[in-house]
Amino acid sequence: MEDQSIIALFFERSENAIEETDKKYGKYLGVVAERILSSRELSEECVADTYLKVWNTIPPERPSILKAFLAKVTRNTALDRLDYERAGKRAREFDLVLEEISEAVPASLSDPADELALKSAINTFLASLKKRERIIFLQRYFYFCTVKEIASSLGVSESIVKTVCFRARAKLLLHLTKEGITL
Repeated sequence: MEDQSIIALFFERSENAIEETDKKYGKYLGVVAERILSSRELSEECVADTYLKVWNTIPPERPSILKAFLAKVTRNTALDRLDYERAGKRAREFDLVLEEISEAVPASLSDPADELALKSAINTFLASLKKRERIIFLQRYFYFCTVKEIASSLGVSESIVKTVCFRARAKLLLHLTKEGITL
């Protein structure tokens, strides 16, 4: 089923919207959640929570790219669940990734206009990267893949992945500074 048809089902408040979303994107959302939570059971719960959040969000929101919208909701839901699950537990890859990216991106912004400017600047930055750099950047900082996983999936060395990540963070910091966004 096409994305616009699925979105129309949400607007009609048809329970088939969840069923069709799960058919088309369920496995993908499970992978997004499991990358963060490292547990099949928790990721299944996360995907179910995602469907509830999407049900409560559409309408009024009408996402232009349903897959990206669902991935974002799943990712945020998984991050919230991770915070809950590991309160007081030892850090994992997730913490390392956040520490790396915090060198270039502000942790939070108080003004919604600043948040919009940051999102726009990051999108512009991503569009400026070469395809391989963009893939590595997104795998590392959106999907929280390990350096080893990225290297293996792309058939490159871990040192190349580390170098690309380091240089991309430096480019991002420079780009954000030029856009007037500072840490």
